[in-house]
Parts: sequence; structure tokens; C-alpha cells
Amino acid sequence: MSPIGVFDSGVGGLSVLRHLWAQLPAEQFVYLADQGHVPYGSRSAAEIIQFSQGITQFFQQLNAKAIVIACNTASAAALSLLREQFDVPFVGMEPAVKPAAQQTQSGKVGILATGGTFASDRYARLTARYAQGVTVWEDPCVGLVPEIEAGRLDSPAVHHILQQALAPMLAAGVDTVVLGCTHYPFVLPVVKGIVGTAVSIIDPAPAVARQTSVVLQKNSLLADASQPGNVRFITTGPAEPFARQIEQLLGLADVAVETAVWHSNR
Repeated sequence: MSPIGVFDSGVGGLSVLRHLWAQLPAEQFVYLADQGHVPYGSRSAAEIIQFSQGITQFFQQLNAKAIVIACNTASAAALSLLREQFDVPFVGMEPAVKPAAQQTQSGKVGILATGGTFASDRYARLTARYAQGVTVWEDPCVGLVPEIEAGRLDSPAVHHILQQALAPMLAAGVDTVVLGCTHYPFVLPVVKGIVGTAVSIIDPAPAVARQTSVVLQKNSLLADASQPGNVRFITTGPAEPFARQIEQLLGLADVAVETAVWHSNR
């Protein structure tokens, strides 16, 4: 059976994978964490495009029938180009600007994402199209992805970064906050502790899982529902730490993790 390729710079895409798995339990997934290059948020668009092209070629060698870019930064930098270059259905991430703009009562929306996402043309088009008449507050949460990659989900640094990001938004009257990086749902308890119950928090991952199901159905690619699916985990970093991260974040113990090595020109 042909798998669905899912990739991110690191563990963030696991927050998407858990929804994909729940939505599509009969599918085979290959999750690739490009931990040899994490974080993507501080890298140039050209680098991210190169990484994304290499990963897509790798998935094609595995005969992937669809690819989910479970990374906002890579989606912002590379999704349009990948769709032009490769004959495979792609599903990408994007900050949930549209639902946030529709949902807000105060007309003030906060978006937590990476600098790479905020700097992208894709994000600029999103806000220009859907955030008319809405005030958007942005924060790149510098340093948050490395904390999450290190498994420090409740550290003083995580609290400090999120407090610094969210306090000005709350003071300005923001009532809807978008988690615009797939790593950030793993610190959702900290976010909730800061913003309280009066602020809505939007995680785009469930919508991406639903969209993936729609894309598979439209292309007649859905797996036979009578067979159970599985996930194959691969990292471009060390295997053991990634296995521990999978256990911490998804609750899966003793997972077999494979390693992939980038060619020297990557």
C-alpha cells in the first residue's frame, strides 16, 4: 500500500499526525522529522525550499500517494513551488487567519508563528485577503521551538516566551489566538494558563486532517478501511532522542525510529 508522507523540521508535525491518524486510521503514514536542520523558522526561504524538495524526492522513492507538509514555515516557503514541480497531491499548513477573523468578537486577533511564516508572501496574501477590518497582533515566539524540541514543555523559558508574546495581545483586547506553528499545540496548557477561558485558541491541525481526507477521496486514494494502518518514523537527526520525544508527545512507547542521512549537497 502506498503511504502518505508527512514532514516537519522536527516534532511539531506530530501534532498534525495525531489528527491524521485519528481521521484516517486505515492509512500508512511515513513521518519524517528533519531534525538535522531544525528549526526552520530562522532559515532562509531558499534553504527551506531545498530541504522540502529533497524530502519530497525521498517520499517519491517510497511511492507516497500524497504529502502533508506538517510545518507552517515549510508550507509558506515551498508549497506553491512543490505543487508545480511534483505530480503528487500536497496538503499544507497555514495560520488560521480566516477562521480567526470570522470568529473574533473584539476584532483583534493574535497569531503565534515563526519569523519565516510571518515574512512569507503566502502569509501576506492570507492577511490581506481575510483580515480586512481586523487588527492582527503577531509574535514569532523566538526560542520556543528549540524548547519544545528539547522536550521542555513547561519550562521557565517556555512560560517566559509565551508570557512576553501573549501579554501585549491580551492588553490590547485580543480574544482569539492562532497557533501558527505545528510545534505550539504541545505547549497549549501553558498558553491556556496565560490567556484564560475568555480567549479562543485555534489549532489548524484538525482542519488539515479533514482536508487530507477530502484530497484522498477526491483522487480515489483512500486506503481499504478494513485494514489497520501504521506509522513509520524517520529522522535526519539521532534516533534515540526522537523515540523519546514520540513517547512524550504521542504516548507511544518503544517506537522503532529509522535515520535518514542528507547527501552532502543538501
